[in-house]
Amino acid sequence: MTRSPESRAWAVGGMVFAASAAIVLGIWQIIEGIAAVANDGFLITTANYTYEIDLTAWGWIHIILGALVLITGFLLFGGSTFARVVGIFLAGLVAINNFFFLPYYPLWSLIVIALAIFVIWSLATAKTKDM
Repeated sequence: MTRSPESRAWAVGGMVFAASAAIVLGIWQIIEGIAAVANDGFLITTANYTYEIDLTAWGWIHIILGALVLITGFLLFGGSTFARVVGIFLAGLVAINNFFFLPYYPLWSLIVIALAIFVIWSLATAKTKDM
């Protein structure tokens, strides 16, 4: 199956964007996780939400996931297949994590979920030799 040059350009550009976005996303998640661990009152919880999560535990999940996403973002610039597979997996985890984050920051969560879906698409469609 041959792809058009425009499609390949979107995929490669998306892969570079995915690597850059992963770095920024990892840093942001680490900062959010630190805020949740350091001060539970920083995040305002919504009453009667279906999923109730301990903010300190959630903060540690954010810190660990953010560090993994950050490291993977740097590895993606090398174009390795392993980094792409890990990046797809972690982008899926980021989307799920931000689904649980919806009652705290709904607009931000929706933006991050959309970004994670684009990252998954770009990493899945770009060819390593195109980079």
